[in-house]
Amino acid sequence: MLKYDFDQIIDRKNTNAMSLCGYRGYLFDPNEDLSGKYPEEDFIPMWVADMEFAIAPEIIQAMKERLAHPLLGYTMVADPAYPLAFQTWCQSRYNWKFESEHLVYAKGVIPALFSLIGSICKSDEKVLIVTPSYAFFKHGADYNGIELICSNLIYDDGSFRMDFDDIAEKAADEKCVLGIFCSPHNPTGKVWSEVELKELGEICLGNNLTIISDEIHCDLLRSEQTFCPMAKLFPSSDRIITCMAPSKTFNLAGNMFANIIIPNEELRNEYKSRNLPVENPLSIVAAQAAYEKGADWLNNLTSYLDQNFKHLNEQLSKHLPKAKFKIPDATYLAWIDVSAYFSDEENLTLFFAKNAGVLLEGGDMFVDNAHGFIRLNLAAPRQQLAIGIQRIIEAILERA
Repeated sequence: MLKYDFDQIIDRKNTNAMSLCGYRGYLFDPNEDLSGKYPEEDFIPMWVADMEFAIAPEIIQAMKERLAHPLLGYTMVADPAYPLAFQTWCQSRYNWKFESEHLVYAKGVIPALFSLIGSICKSDEKVLIVTPSYAFFKHGADYNGIELICSNLIYDDGSFRMDFDDIAEKAADEKCVLGIFCSPHNPTGKVWSEVELKELGEICLGNNLTIISDEIHCDLLRSEQTFCPMAKLFPSSDRIITCMAPSKTFNLAGNMFANIIIPNEELRNEYKSRNLPVENPLSIVAAQAAYEKGADWLNNLTSYLDQNFKHLNEQLSKHLPKAKFKIPDATYLAWIDVSAYFSDEENLTLFFAKNAGVLLEGGDMFVDNAHGFIRLNLAAPRQQLAIGIQRIIEAILERA
């Protein structure tokens, strides 16, 4: 029996929640006509990557205790208790140690990414990613005016693997100086093996690329899975930047706080020169409480998400046999191939909004190599999740 209640349905209206208020202008043109089978007030949000679960009460309590102090002025991570809590978390879960002086902070992994690309790359240089990809990897390159090079993942009946020959060829370009990789991978949910990470790292480091390893989903594993930070495999290298955060793991995305480990002193100093060390005081105490007291909550969450994925898999197998889906190794995001039911030109994000009343992200939102896929956020109470899945299935069957 779970200690925490993940079945609780929480009304997020009037909280400025992005999942409810931000889809126009992100998923669609602000003036897009979304009239269809369901009115917008009945849309089920399954798109943006935060959870519909209450955060751990231990975290709420820590924030309340901080609010008992009447000052919320400029704040920085000055107390060594926070970095110690995060280091202890990494040591206990991943048997990975890093130097405390290598740790800096950001208002999120994406703000850090935008800053780091600008620090590492000159205007005529290139960034390498694998696709499909979290779109902000591309946005970060575009923002800094840096050319993007893409290597398509090889897709084989629901499974994905890196094309190391292609990666090696593209990394050999002398203008390619940075690789940005997601581990575990978003959107596929793949946990790369140590063998895969080793080969990827050897290719990139051997071609003098700096690596940014976005490991924000590293704690969100299926029960039987384990995770290895890429930097752990290359302890003598200072060219791997690791990005982790409590935001995805503990549903603290709105706190805008991330951990960035930069071993290279020159890059670290450049990062510090671009980013003020001022943090939200509530974000610091929430993150510390998460790493010190959140393990039980996360273990309960893992069990609940395992069952959510099992439910989705059963429903797809029963009702949509042409859909291709494999329960992912990590994340709370399902990556489903529904291409057998749609034409090449179909806007799947718009289709499911109009015909299912479900907000989700179609494959065209993941840079490249994602035709016919949809990404679903399963971090929701099962009753709500079941309705969303049922609507999606019905919408597909009605058009068949």
